[in-house]
Amino acid sequence: MTKFLVNIWAYYHHAKFNVESEDSPTNLEQSILDKLGENSIVWENLGISYDNKINRITYEEVIDGKNDATLKRPLQAKEGSGLTVGARAS
Repeated sequence: MTKFLVNIWAYYHHAKFNVESEDSPTNLEQSILDKLGENSIVWENLGISYDNKINRITYEEVIDGKNDATLKRPLQAKEGSGLTVGARAS
């Protein structure tokens, strides 16, 4: 089973969720439809800022659970120590 991050933009709304599926188009489509049928997805209303003529579904494979694209952490973390660069007195 492969984990996928799915994004749907349609009719002034956006949803983002994960599904697990076999690595084939028909199984992925069925997994997305099953998730939509659960009614557990939170849809965000985009209002009039979204062009309603563009409806799309995107998906990407999640390679490592620690690097899941749905995590709410910054991409770069500030480390506690590091190198300092300065001029030397001569």
